[in-house]
Amino acid sequence: MTRIALVTGGTRGIGAAICKRLQADGMMVIANYAGNAEAAKAFEAETGAKAYRWDVGDHQACLDGCAQVEAEVGPVDVLVNNAGITRDGTLLRMSFDMWNEVMRVNLGGCFNMAKALFPGMRARGWGRIVNIGSINGQGGQYGQVNYAAAKSGIHGFTKALAQEGAKFGVTVNALAPGYTDTDMVAAVPADVLDKIVAKIPVGRLGLADEIARGVAFLCAEDAGFLTGSTLSINGGQHMY
Repeated sequence: MTRIALVTGGTRGIGAAICKRLQADGMMVIANYAGNAEAAKAFEAETGAKAYRWDVGDHQACLDGCAQVEAEVGPVDVLVNNAGITRDGTLLRMSFDMWNEVMRVNLGGCFNMAKALFPGMRARGWGRIVNIGSINGQGGQYGQVNYAAAKSGIHGFTKALAQEGAKFGVTVNALAPGYTDTDMVAAVPADVLDKIVAKIPVGRLGLADEIARGVAFLCAEDAGFLTGSTLSINGGQHMY
């Protein structure tokens, strides 16, 4: 049986690596993206997977988008909530809009997508949901009260929803990446990034493929006894 997987923020960076890994594992993959049509087109050409555009922070857009995917492709068995944004700044400099947009997309997106797809997984008796958290949701980060709060919320959301899905064959787990070699991290000033890397015991940034491998593990057919957990892949930077 071919499982259908939907990955939000799936056409670039970690999301694209997750899509490719799940494809390699035999799943039919659908990618969601927010606005970069050029990247989405390149992703479709490279992978043969279809990309759908909607804003995961928009509740109705998620309901409509997921309904369209299921009508055109089939029931979604695997959901990876990967889409996320940053609007960094210290609390003194952070506007409400900067706070709200990160919460709306990063945490609200998890709720919106789960609301659209969890009921079907529950009814069919099988499902995998993986929510991408962050090392900064575990340990905090200066200048990221919005991002850290949203990602920390994802970890709590994961544990609560896991309890709702457990007896119906739906597992819900989180994966907390450390600093990974993506466009988002590349935007960090070089001197700041050097200080970050210096604190990573393995001495380097993570690779998107390493994160994708962890996601594939959580999505596997034989991962049914693993739920409510957070898998940390961070080079040893944060342990608890």
